[in-house]
Formats: sequence, structure tokens, C-alpha cells
Amino acid sequence: MDEPTRILVVDDESNLADLVATALRYAGFTTATAGSGSAAVTQVAEFRPHLVILDVMLPDFDGFEVSRRLAEGGSHAPILFLTARDATEDKVRGLTVGGDDYVTKPFSLDELIARVRVILRRSGHQTESHNLISFADLEMDEDLREVRRGGELVELTATEYRLLRYLLINARRVLTRAQILDHVWKYDFGGDAGILETYISYLRKKVDRQDPPLIHTIRGMGYVLRLPRA
Repeated sequence: MDEPTRILVVDDESNLADLVATALRYAGFTTATAGSGSAAVTQVAEFRPHLVILDVMLPDFDGFEVSRRLAEGGSHAPILFLTARDATEDKVRGLTVGGDDYVTKPFSLDELIARVRVILRRSGHQTESHNLISFADLEMDEDLREVRRGGELVELTATEYRLLRYLLINARRVLTRAQILDHVWKYDFGGDAGILETYISYLRKKVDRQDPPLIHTIRGMGYVLRLPRA
């Protein structure tokens, strides 16, 4: 059995760290989080990650110092710096102190995961096996662009696929209509906000043909992919 790919997410914003870690788990990775530089150094020794997503601004010492201490401690895990800074000198410093890439906040989870996969492939820690996103008995194979529910193939249009993927990578998280429209349609929907309700209906007819239903409406807020509550 292949060893799971482990990723450590280091950010003092716990909500953001948890969000990134959850998205990575649904992308098939094993994750852990840390909220400070000292905690990151400890976690690297214990968790032995294959990659570290490292915020530059931390409460005790910055990500560049964390990177230095990890290297001194013998860690060879590649580092993806994550920060609100966007100055060129910060990016250059991040890449010269041992960082493998640099993502500026705010960022797209899709972009972050894509960069993670590139770094892992480059470092030899990611195989060419299919990239799977799953929840309950719903599974999306991103390499084959196939969706299955309970093992049964679900035929989707390109727009339905993008919508379901966004719901999947944010499973259990309530997404507002504005978030979904921005991510899936990028406001290219002719001003007709009703298009979202139409495509949710299409998805339900295809994905929720089997029980239990997974796509739920949260009145006054938006939609969420989750198991029904008892």
C-alpha cells in the first residue's frame, strides 16, 4: 500500500488553516495544522510532512526563520509560502531561503492545490495516480473527469461538473450564492442569478437519484454538500 502524502499547513489564522487542510484532505492528502513557528518545527519532526504550506506572518517568528530552522534540523520537505505580502522582495526572499513556490492571499483553493501537486510531482512525492475528490459515496476523478455515485457513472455537462467540484472541495461548508456564481460562472451568467438554482436542480436529478441526498439548500444563505442531519 502506498504511503499517504502528508501536508502540514502552518497559519495563525485557524479558520484559514482548517479550510486549506480540509480542501487538501478532500483532494486525497493527509493533513495536519500548526498555528505558530515553534509549533511548525515540532510538527515537522513528529508528522514528517512531504510538503509544508507555510504562512510568512506568524506570531512568534516568521516563515523565513521557520524555513531556516527546518533546514538546520535536516528537513527536506518542500515549502509553499502563503502570505498576504505581495512585494517582489518578499517573493524573492521566500524563494531564495528554500521555498519552492509562493502564493499570495487571497487565493483560490483550486490554484493552491494545483501548485501543491506540481511541487510534489517535482520533488518525487506524488505519483501519477488519479486525483480523486470524494465525499460519502460520491467520487470525482479529476484526471478522467468522471463522477460516480455508489460506483455508478454520473454523466455531467461541463458546467455541472464545475459546480459539483466546487461543492465537493467545500463539503460540509455552506457556500453563498455569490461565492458559487463567482467561482463557477465568474459572473458570466447574463445577470440571471436564477441560473444557479437551475443547475442545482439539474445536479440533484443526477447526483441525488440515490439516497441519501447530499445537496442541501440553506434558506437565506446558499447551498452545502453534506449528509442529511438526523
